[in-house]
Amino acid sequence: MSRPVEVSAVFEDSEEIGEARDLARRFLSSLQAVYGLPVSERAMGMVQLVVSELVTNARKYAPGPRLLTLGVEGGSVNVSVWDSITMLPSVLPPDPDRVGQHGLEMVTAVCQSFAVHKEPVGKRITASVVLADDPGGDLAGRPIL
Repeated sequence: MSRPVEVSAVFEDSEEIGEARDLARRFLSSLQAVYGLPVSERAMGMVQLVVSELVTNARKYAPGPRLLTLGVEGGSVNVSVWDSITMLPSVLPPDPDRVGQHGLEMVTAVCQSFAVHKEPVGKRITASVVLADDPGGDLAGRPIL
């Protein structure tokens, strides 16, 4: 691939969370079919989970549209969600007694990297998921800590 491969979509309603997952599935399928990139079953599921959690959180906490961008870089897919609120999210420590608020905890557990950046307007959350399974069997393509 000589040029970046990327797809973006704007989402405004709750029913579009399913559409965001569908976009991710189609994007990953095209990476396999068009570009011959390996996309494991694990990556297919994890990217859809990350998309669902990040778009859901943006919908829950920020008014207005949300921008989802999926792109490939160095054997990973970057899932980026922009929303209009500048308040940064908190990733809570694991707590099996807590009901709810485990979304970002799950996202950080399955991703190779996770970052939050303030933008001139709003913020952008970006998470990276390795496309091919690690030959050593490590989750998320990195050693378990």
